[in-house]
Amino acid sequence: MAQNPAPQPALSWSIVGQGAIGLLAACRMQQAGFDVSLWLRTPRLLTIKFAHRQLQFQPASAPISAVLIPVKSYAVTEAVQTLLPAMASDAQLVLSHNGMGTIEQVKPMLAPGHGLWFLTTTHGALKQPDTVQHTGTGSSTLAALNNAAKVKQQQVLQAMDIALGPVTLTDNIQPALWQKLAINAVINPLTALYNCRNGELAAQKYHQHIEALVTEVCKVAAACGYPMSAHSTLQTVLRVISSTAQNFSSMQQDLAHGRRTEIDAITGYVVQQAAHHNISVPHNQALLEQILLRQQQRY
Repeated sequence: MAQNPAPQPALSWSIVGQGAIGLLAACRMQQAGFDVSLWLRTPRLLTIKFAHRQLQFQPASAPISAVLIPVKSYAVTEAVQTLLPAMASDAQLVLSHNGMGTIEQVKPMLAPGHGLWFLTTTHGALKQPDTVQHTGTGSSTLAALNNAAKVKQQQVLQAMDIALGPVTLTDNIQPALWQKLAINAVINPLTALYNCRNGELAAQKYHQHIEALVTEVCKVAAACGYPMSAHSTLQTVLRVISSTAQNFSSMQQDLAHGRRTEIDAITGYVVQQAAHHNISVPHNQALLEQILLRQQQRY
């Protein structure tokens, strides 16, 4: 009589950086009993206040068996390059960021035994000095991107469900990424351009512009093999604007504080794929140029 396989032991996890979502994941995992460390540019002990408790995180050290990489899209490849010498031969890497384009960059960098994943999330978090707050309860979608990831599927799913769950496991992350890209391509650059909270985009004066941006993104997604209804996508974008009305988008915050934005991986990716498929996207093109100009002036 066949027996059920024994549960696989939990992995030790490292979280890259000290961004809000990464620290939220780290705190939730440590509270659930996971062994969690932080991979920082300058290794040090970090104390974070979360849910009225003080949590301490040791600096990560080799060999790293599993790592969540919730950094800005433009910092992903550098983070992976830095991690590679410290990673175990069967290490699992989970990418999580806004925008698209990094999967194709990271895959060739990895050894055959390295598992690669992507997690997209709707959770919200706010980081203040030595404190992280869970500002928006959400959910996540997770996908294995190569065969080496599927070997450790049970352990990675278990950990990410604690970190940023509930998690839905999918065989193909691309539809979820295009859906989130459509949302980000509206809310992030428009709030950055007009220096406003998300909710201000619900004003009638922005509706035509939002509809045009969504229509263009949906045309590009369809050309890339991931058709989306422009009407339902627009409704989703408007719901997110309403449900996050009091929030400032990450791009608005980055531009307001003179930091580099993720515009290249969001609107830039739409424009790049549009050019590849010979599709005109004048509204996204104009918005890309406006944000790049503002970024150049401030960054």
